[in-house]
This record gives sequence, C-alpha cells and structure tokens, in this order.
Amino acid sequence: MARMIDLSHTLEHGMHTYPDLPGPEVSDFLTHAETAHRYAPGVGFHFAKIEMLGQTGTWVDAPLHRYENGKDVADLPLERLADLDACLVRPDLSRTRAIEPEVFAGLDLRGRAVLIATGWSRHWRSDVYAAGGHPFLTRDTAELLLESGAALVGVDSLNVDDTSDPERPVHSLLLANDMPIAEHMTNFDALPEGPFRFHAVPVKAKGMSTFPVRAFAVAP
Repeated sequence: MARMIDLSHTLEHGMHTYPDLPGPEVSDFLTHAETAHRYAPGVGFHFAKIEMLGQTGTWVDAPLHRYENGKDVADLPLERLADLDACLVRPDLSRTRAIEPEVFAGLDLRGRAVLIATGWSRHWRSDVYAAGGHPFLTRDTAELLLESGAALVGVDSLNVDDTSDPERPVHSLLLANDMPIAEHMTNFDALPEGPFRFHAVPVKAKGMSTFPVRAFAVAP
C-alpha cells in the first residue's frame, strides 16, 4: 500500500506567507441556514469565498511570475507538476545558508522533482520565517539544475533565492527555461530517503503567475 505525505501548509483566513503581502480573506457567501429555504427540510448548502494573492501558502511559480510574456499557471504542463519521480536532498547548512552544486553530486536529476530540505518551515508563521536569513540556492546551483534536466524544483523555505539579492538569479534562470518552482512546503522530515512520487498542481487559472497548491508525495 502506498502512503500519501502532505507537504503543504494549511491556508487560513488572515495568515501571512511573505513579508508585506496581505493574507487571504476567507468568508461565507451563503451559509447552510441561508440556503435552507431552497431545498427540502433539513437540506442546506454552504458557499464560501476567498480573496487572496497567488502568493499564499504553499505555491508554484510559473514563468509569468518573472517574465511578462511567460507562461501562466494554466499553461504549465501536468508532466511538470504531477506524478513526478522525486529526489530529496538534505544539504548541510550548519556553516552556510547557500546551497551549492556539490550538494547534488552523483544524483540523477533528469525528469525529476528535486526537493531540497532546509528545515526552514519549522519557523512557519513566526517573525523568524519572513525576516530573512533563510537557506537559498545559488546561481551556480540553478545552472546545474537546468543542465541536469530537472523537471521541477521545490523548497521548504521562504524563497529559492537570497532575498537580499535583487537580481533573483534562481527565479530568473529557472523560469526563463519553464521550470516550475514550488516554495513554502513543509513536512519534509516525513519523506523517505528512497523513491517516491511528487504532485503539486495549481488550479488551471489564466493570468495567474503563481497559485497555491496541495503538494504531496506518494511513497511505497
């Protein structure tokens, strides 16, 4: 029997994911009581609404996030988002925040979702999480991931880039080559060291450059 491992943060009213960005507003549009008159006795339905940025909770970036004429999330192929063979990497971050290419030495990354466990998600919804100082990928690492033919890159951190670098080289390189980026994941400690499959599919929304996903792994 396969087991499913949830790698997503829960999206909740008023939560904050990224500095200076508003949290989602979740509310009732119609309650069970307000719809009860339309149906048989004891029958009612709930209609909820949500107003939020695409950058909310656990999300996937499409090329449009970085490039004006890039693909939006509706244009991302499912082959880049679902049922991907996955590779989990646990870099040693005891001396540096920078994740360099040597972390991936000897790994076959072609066609795989490359998930990088930083441990930063332990700070989720705290002042520490968004204050900076998070682990990040370097430009050289982004180039290696492209050369290796990875399908998707995902982190359990605030950002794949060093947010003190306004050039954002990792986003720029990966999204220029149509490689989706999954950020703000969690629960990587539950992932096996052996093989597993990865899924992170956003709603097929035109014009959205980023959108929340229910990221999860399927392990033997």
